[in-house]
Amino acid sequence: MLFISSADIEKYTHYPALIEGLKLAFEKQYKIPKRHHHQYPNPKEGVESTLLLMPAWDDGENLGVKVVNVSPNNSSHGLPTIQGNYLLFDLQTGTPKAVFDAKMLTNKRTAAASALASRFLSRKDASCLLMIGNGSLAPELIKAHVTVRPITKVYLWGRNFEKSELLAKQLAVLGIAITPVKDYISYVQQADIISCATLSATPFIFGENLKAGQHYDLVGAYKPDMREADDTFISRVSIHVDNYEGATTETGDLVIPLSEGVITRTQIVSEMFELCRSERVGRESDTEITCFKSVGHALEDLVAAQLVYDNYRKQKLVDNK
Repeated sequence: MLFISSADIEKYTHYPALIEGLKLAFEKQYKIPKRHHHQYPNPKEGVESTLLLMPAWDDGENLGVKVVNVSPNNSSHGLPTIQGNYLLFDLQTGTPKAVFDAKMLTNKRTAAASALASRFLSRKDASCLLMIGNGSLAPELIKAHVTVRPITKVYLWGRNFEKSELLAKQLAVLGIAITPVKDYISYVQQADIISCATLSATPFIFGENLKAGQHYDLVGAYKPDMREADDTFISRVSIHVDNYEGATTETGDLVIPLSEGVITRTQIVSEMFELCRSERVGRESDTEITCFKSVGHALEDLVAAQLVYDNYRKQKLVDNK
């Protein structure tokens, strides 16, 4: 059994291939069990942590399961918020094939899913991205969005400005203008795409700041009591999700406005399976304001793990010749 580290995942993941791999997978008729989502007390931190168990399998080759802990206060200890492993098995025999660093795998597949959604939902000429949040997912979201749209300018905001400055320097290799900012609200209406990846329990995105033609990529708010967008925003945009089941039960961005009658279930236009199969239409006009609400899907992990595993083994075969 191979151990595939975060450095290996970084080396063997290429966004164009992963984005296309996700599209092909969402076109198929996979049967993916609903993930287990458990809150457990964390007395020493004074806040609940989350255990996620996410199984998935294809039609004959691979089976995988992700075991992840989400600990919101880990940044204060110098640790990643997401901790865990992804286990890939041979479906026929049940033999373990590889164990992956789940944090990096999750970041890569989440960013790729957002970029895939952007292909359907953002304007084709989108050139300015506002990234809200400067955690480990932020650079992956920037790299993935740049892959699918002609982005030449990125504004980057996080609670720690110095961290945003460091991240901007690290991403200079992308060859685009990345500017750390201290007040993200001032840049919302300048952006064509706004990506938000935070652990905030209260909204960062407000309906009063919308501009025609924008696309919003909401990645945080992974629990029913957390929100990144307010009611006004949710009621004014075209909502698309990665999967109906998870999005309508797990994220406060939708659970709260649905339960309070701000929106109805019929106002969620599509899920990723429908977009990739051309069963639903994405963006319908250049003035429409679209929103992709991501909660994560086990299919995305399986596709990413398969891609990295195959690339890893191919390179090892070359090295051993």
